[in-house]
Amino acid sequence: MGALTTRVAALRWDGKLFVLDQRLLPWEERWVEVSSAEQAVELIRGLAVRGAPVIGLVAAYALALEAHKNPDLSYLEAQGQALAQARPTAVNLPHAVSLLLQVARETPEPERAKALAAAAEALHRADAEACLRMAQLGAAFLSGPSLSVLTHCNAGALATGGVGTALGVVRALHASGRLHRLYACEARPVLQGARLTAWEAVQDGLPVTLLADGAAGSLLASGAVHAVVVGADRIAADGSVANKVGTYPLAVLAQRHRVPFLVVAPTTTFDLACPSGAAIPIESRPAAEVRECAGRAVTAEGVGVFNPAFDVTPPELVTAIVCERGVIAPVTGENLQRVLA
Repeated sequence: MGALTTRVAALRWDGKLFVLDQRLLPWEERWVEVSSAEQAVELIRGLAVRGAPVIGLVAAYALALEAHKNPDLSYLEAQGQALAQARPTAVNLPHAVSLLLQVARETPEPERAKALAAAAEALHRADAEACLRMAQLGAAFLSGPSLSVLTHCNAGALATGGVGTALGVVRALHASGRLHRLYACEARPVLQGARLTAWEAVQDGLPVTLLADGAAGSLLASGAVHAVVVGADRIAADGSVANKVGTYPLAVLAQRHRVPFLVVAPTTTFDLACPSGAAIPIESRPAAEVRECAGRAVTAEGVGVFNPAFDVTPPELVTAIVCERGVIAPVTGENLQRVLA
């Protein structure tokens, strides 16, 4: 078995915070220094940095940077509130902010900056370790010596602090010689699959084929796909999964063609306070993302736009959920509680 590693990283931290501007990929690799919580909010909202686990890490590091400027608790709580609200669907974001604010409340003011930096670094290490564990569990769950996997959006190293969630499983299959091919949906309208997932695959030498979102049904019907593996931005207590819009129809197609549908996400993505998929807040994105392509209008003026960033897949369409604590299958609220207990 080869080493389970990646050449790709979404952020760097050495007392200063840098993020890879994902809006420019695959054309340019530009690292942006993040110097404030306000800037972090802008980068998260603008999709310069995206992916549920990594936006939580960026928020955590940004809050640590703010503590160096002003360790006052009320100031940090205000900055934390702004960070937590940067995007509404991914629960990892408020989770990370809440954890760091708790550390701030428990730490004397002179030691807060150092304590918050250490807490952010610990979150980063934990996410990287969770990715490795999920990669191993997910690869072991999928049977067969030579597998072709379909994924949607980007759930790789660009979205996490490690080798990725869904793409972590793909990387584990590749490292063990069991990956025949990765199929990546383009993930319109922002093309995270075409721009980011395909780029990640090329960086790490994974055999990848890109397809238009609308071609996924034909691909699944052909029998070429052995599993659909995706990430998640929030998982409700009943096992409902919010992920990039377009995930739900893939789950329907996977069930129709009897292909396993696997969701891979760390425990920080679970929201047990959210009872069901109906209670998950779904972010609505700007209309220009659909009306334009590469900055040029592709629709008649005045056309209305429906542009949710995410959709919700009900638990009965999910074969299994993989987290760092184990595999949840079948996906029920009871099994979810058992694994997370």
